[in-house]
Amino acid sequence: MILINSKNSNLGIEEQYFRLETIESIARNIFSIYSAKIVAFIKDETTLDINLSRETDNGALFMQSVPNTTSTRSDNCELTIDAKYLDTNNRAQSFRLESYRSQSSVSSNSFSTHVNSYFLYRCNFPERPDASGEFSSLEEICDPYFYEHATEQTIACYERIIRRVLKRTGVVIEALDVPASPEKRLVIGFKQGTTRQYFSALSDLYNFYGLVSSRKFVEQFSNGITVMSIYLSRAPGSNAAPLDHSIHQVVKEASLLYCLPTTPFQGHFQSGTLSVQESIYGYIGWIFAQHFLNRLGGEFTSLQSVLNPKNADHNEVLSKLKKRLRTDTFTRAYILEVIQQYPELVKLLYVSFAMVHYINPSQNSLSPSLSYQRMQVTPVLSEQELLDTIRKTVANTQEYMIFESYVTFNKHVLKTNFYQPTKCAISFRMDPKFLPQLEYPTPLFGMFFVVGSEFRGFHLRFRDIARGGIRIVKSRNAEAYSINLRSLFDENYNLANTQQRKNKDIPEGGSKGTILLNADTQGNPQFAFEKYVDAILDVVVVGAREVQDTIIDLYGQQEILFFGPDEGTADYMDWAALHAKKRGVDSWKAFTTGKSQSMGGIPHDTYGMTTRSVHQYVLGIYEKLGLDEKTITKMQTGGPDGDLGSNEILISSDKTVGIVDGSGVLYDPAGIDRNELSRLATERKMVNHFDCARLSAAGFRVLVDDTNVKLPDGTVVHSGLKFRNEFHLNSLASADLFVPCGGRPDAIDVGNVHTLLHPDGSARFKYIVEGANLFITQEARLKLEAAGVILFKDASANKGGVTSSSLEVLAALAFNDAEFSEHMQVKQGVVPAFYAEYVQSVQEFIEKAARMEFESLWTEGIKSGIPRSILSDSLSLGIVKLNEELQQTTLWDNVSLRKLILTEAFPKLLIDKLGLDTLLERVPESYVRAIFGCFLASRFVYKYGANPSQFAFFEFLAPYFAQIDEQQVPA
Repeated sequence: MILINSKNSNLGIEEQYFRLETIESIARNIFSIYSAKIVAFIKDETTLDINLSRETDNGALFMQSVPNTTSTRSDNCELTIDAKYLDTNNRAQSFRLESYRSQSSVSSNSFSTHVNSYFLYRCNFPERPDASGEFSSLEEICDPYFYEHATEQTIACYERIIRRVLKRTGVVIEALDVPASPEKRLVIGFKQGTTRQYFSALSDLYNFYGLVSSRKFVEQFSNGITVMSIYLSRAPGSNAAPLDHSIHQVVKEASLLYCLPTTPFQGHFQSGTLSVQESIYGYIGWIFAQHFLNRLGGEFTSLQSVLNPKNADHNEVLSKLKKRLRTDTFTRAYILEVIQQYPELVKLLYVSFAMVHYINPSQNSLSPSLSYQRMQVTPVLSEQELLDTIRKTVANTQEYMIFESYVTFNKHVLKTNFYQPTKCAISFRMDPKFLPQLEYPTPLFGMFFVVGSEFRGFHLRFRDIARGGIRIVKSRNAEAYSINLRSLFDENYNLANTQQRKNKDIPEGGSKGTILLNADTQGNPQFAFEKYVDAILDVVVVGAREVQDTIIDLYGQQEILFFGPDEGTADYMDWAALHAKKRGVDSWKAFTTGKSQSMGGIPHDTYGMTTRSVHQYVLGIYEKLGLDEKTITKMQTGGPDGDLGSNEILISSDKTVGIVDGSGVLYDPAGIDRNELSRLATERKMVNHFDCARLSAAGFRVLVDDTNVKLPDGTVVHSGLKFRNEFHLNSLASADLFVPCGGRPDAIDVGNVHTLLHPDGSARFKYIVEGANLFITQEARLKLEAAGVILFKDASANKGGVTSSSLEVLAALAFNDAEFSEHMQVKQGVVPAFYAEYVQSVQEFIEKAARMEFESLWTEGIKSGIPRSILSDSLSLGIVKLNEELQQTTLWDNVSLRKLILTEAFPKLLIDKLGLDTLLERVPESYVRAIFGCFLASRFVYKYGANPSQFAFFEFLAPYFAQIDEQQVPA
């Protein structure tokens, strides 16, 4: 029998262990410790290897030895704790943690080993009727054991931290003095699930600065908040800076770790080769290189010059070759491998970045900061000196190009939140001039680059005042993620470019945002969206943070951004608008569109705004060709669960034979039962909810998870997923009309467009109205038109949603908060009279604009013989170009003409309610100029075409000047 006195045993184990563990467990573990001592003695080692654990459903115990150095992290142990117990967003699976570092060496002073003990307990939260984050006292939301044992000071501190976290998207960090102790207490609060492996990463951080923790606590709360307390002091024998200086630096960099707690550069950080800032900078540079490393070379340019730019096949081949070159030459793994070989270059490049964007250390009470001191050790090189050093250091041209991309990155960052203490993701406002014209012929106006722990993303716009949706890109598997990653920026650029052409009838230019979820974080789209928005606001909005350092602004101009809903973000628009208000955005009501009606939004799906534009083209074709809609067969991608798909079903009366959506394929050559289809569209359900009893004998439904399904014609479908993805190319998918209402970009390209043609060269579809953005490539469109298809592309047909959003924004800019609440917000189901009238006027505007463009394209197509896919671009570019020119002409300076035009351009309801003068006072001048320009440009081009005579514009303006003359003639 062994008798142990826990206070005098010299085991170095925390007393909590002896209070909580059973006698049997204590005995087993002590035997293990003495066994480790014997092994070390035999091997003549001065450290013990102790690794004990016990896990149950309600908690866990871990004991692990650490050397008697600055390290207090037990590597495998803390990573396990993070993964299994702390990185959770499930409040029913929440665990609280107590961790202690032994005050003395284990067993005897002859062994320079300490033990870290970790005690984890399943939380037992009190029942709460209110599931929101708000609370009146901490007792309502915490584990009773914590509340009974915490001091009054701790309870007050935690309440303060939690209330601050609830008001913020990111992390809250406070450094506090510990009474009667030289230690400092670091208290950190954040929302559960918004970061991963943070507990273990923080250990790396304070170890890097020569600090050790004597005890650590993690408390979870039932309102979704996590609070950590870490007690820190200088490690014995450490040469670290004074404690206050080290703590100051830990606080600053803990927010950086919250954004990116783990990266492939973690090893360099743990070994001390790179600091936190340097390693995260290296990681961001790696991501930048993946997207923007120029990999085409002179050979591609030479090939492009000898091919015919008007030949669709040549263009498609070039496009595929470009994608192949950018994928195969520099893989992600190769780029990372090269960067990790040269940490000294990462240091030099980081210093070049930091000397521009690091906050002036003289502003800090503890200056110069430790990170600033580190920067003084590394030489600051000019751009040319950096390139020369890179060239001398690396082994070949490919490695040089990788590090050259870091120089490009540094040179084009206009402002960043990298050094902000309140960030939740890292954002950069980039000057997009580094983009090669060869690949991106239309120059961008503005570009944001955002990196978070769950995602990477971009926001691109082609004009200062621009509009477009924010899209979340999910990946079904690792292969899909690789494909999405490679195409992310190009897809974003092309979507924004399409938006630019599509927005010709409204004041805003085109923009688009994309958020690519990491392969292992597909379940956190809302956290990713919130971080993306907040990070962009960090570099757009000055101030309005309870803690915010000065940002070095090389752009120097105010920016107004407008975000809208897109794939995966429709439910987040209310939050974004309210968050913009919290962040101090003056035009917060207009920051997002697609908001709920209670916030003054005009939901596109509720009122079928997008469909109203698309369907005008369908009706236009019927009218021009004298067709009876009820006799038309139709194929549709995008199902009854989506905005465009559901409203296309509800607004039409055709004979739909095929529908493809996220759940699978529904097909019936006799026509899918219209009543059942309408039921699904009304209830917003996918085709997997279709009553198959309503299908004819030749009809079928194949879902994505189905395998080896036999169709009525005897064909066996081995993979439902593959069948769904390719059904629009299947010979069964034949009809008079094809309306893509959903699907991935480039679903039809020059490589597969031949599957849409019969052996005699005729097309399987007579008419195509492209509702889904970028569903068909331009080269494929031209092939289809050459085969006789009447085709209207996305930039022309799908503009109802953006038009509705623009008019929603205009109302938000025009009304003050009280007026907006009265006239535009639906409260308790009561729709204000003005709102109802305004929505109707928006619908009418959309239909009128769509019909004007349809008539122009139809007439010009017949007259010129030019494919409508080309005419659509010519029309769009003509309007956009003329719009920009008109805003800068003396026509704007003619006050009488300006007011006359704006009286027609502003919605009549707004003028009647507020008056033109009030509108001009409240709406920003840049926005009013855009309204003036786009109204004149679109009306002129629709009437006279994209290539009018030199006298046409005088003829167009003549009625306006005549009206001004009449107004000036005395009565």
